[in-house]
Amino acid sequence: MSIKHRFDAEKAIEVLLYIAKRVPDMYNALKVLYFADKEHLAKYGRLICGDSYVAMSHGPVPSGAYDLVKYARGDGFCPVDLPVNEAFAVQGYTIIPHREANLDLLSESDLECLDAAIGRYGHLPFSRLRKLSHDAAFKSADQNDFIPLEAIAKSLPDGELLLDYIQNG
Repeated sequence: MSIKHRFDAEKAIEVLLYIAKRVPDMYNALKVLYFADKEHLAKYGRLICGDSYVAMSHGPVPSGAYDLVKYARGDGFCPVDLPVNEAFAVQGYTIIPHREANLDLLSESDLECLDAAIGRYGHLPFSRLRKLSHDAAFKSADQNDFIPLEAIAKSLPDGELLLDYIQNG
């Protein structure tokens, strides 16, 4: 059975703004989001903005958030009608926030896990983040395929219990 989750693009913009103020490199910011999502899933049974992860060559990439980044960079499409370019720009590999994140859209648990991931991973070089993110969940999918949320859950401590909780409430 596939676990259903819905991408919240409006929240993802705020999450990207929040991370980018602290970790401006787009690749590192997207890795920080992956690690924050894993922690949030383990502790609270849900992803921060409901994104889907794709197993790309450098590791898991949040598909919806990456679409927003590419759109702001000028080489992608915006999956939703939101003012992405008013929120941030991307020059080269740097996310440039145009404003502060709207914290009203982020829960205390979101901020807790984002701050933990920023603190733990935000300062690491990309090569280290790449290696750390090539985990069991990443290895469960073929390159450029979606990583099942079940695989991410199973890769966490008490993964089977977490999976049962997510599937059965």
